[in-house]
Amino acid sequence: MITLDNGVEIPQLGLGVWQIEDDLVTDVVAAALDAGYRHIDTAAIYGNEEGVGRAIAASDLARDDLFVTTKVWNNDQGYDSTLRAFDKSVGKLGLETVDLYLIHWQSLQQDKYVDTWKAFEQLYADKRVRAIGVSNFHIPALQRLFDETEIRPAVNQIELHPALPQDELRAFHAENDIVTEAWSPLASGQLINDKTLAKLAEKHGRTPAQVMIRWHLQLGNVVIPKSKTPARVAENIAVFDFSLDNEDMAAIADLETGVRTGGDPDVFG
Repeated sequence: MITLDNGVEIPQLGLGVWQIEDDLVTDVVAAALDAGYRHIDTAAIYGNEEGVGRAIAASDLARDDLFVTTKVWNNDQGYDSTLRAFDKSVGKLGLETVDLYLIHWQSLQQDKYVDTWKAFEQLYADKRVRAIGVSNFHIPALQRLFDETEIRPAVNQIELHPALPQDELRAFHAENDIVTEAWSPLASGQLINDKTLAKLAEKHGRTPAQVMIRWHLQLGNVVIPKSKTPARVAENIAVFDFSLDNEDMAAIADLETGVRTGGDPDVFG
């Protein structure tokens, strides 16, 4: 668990459900809960909030034992439209509250993220969300939120993997009590066959994916690997019984290329 700046605890490893169809996601989430996951990350644009909600409803876990994140999409940014979008999301999830609500992209071209954030602050004040944060924000947009609103984001969820370690942004987060959360933590599979990771995987008797997830955990990132395959979902959480040494971490640091697998937040949205 990692403690957010308001005292709420977030499980450091969760399941991401991007690109998992609604009719499949219920079984995937159910398998993840059986494997020990307690953190599920979805978004309005994924089109699978209802399926996630079905899995939660079918589970015998107490609501307090689960950490559920969803996000407002770019088209719904703005004060009133964000509040309406939140109502839709919790309705689809079948929940009264969510644990973490994120602005999905800074969407500079729209320039609505400050008003959107003020709606987030209202949702937080109304206790409809336990924590509020952002996704795909760079330092200038974060700084503007600091300057023009009351509450600082608890989390910034960004593309982050060994090829894109985001050192400068992570340092800024650390200075401002923002938790770094990594999406595309395995670089969308692009590093699975990397020779360095293969060597480290052999050293530890693990898979390259497990090595990368362990790297994230040791950096202090929250990490949300995605898989549709139950065996791989279980494999991805089996990373708490080994550790990487300083030499391993240095070897992974050498994999940095700056190459993204997704959009650049300064132009996307």
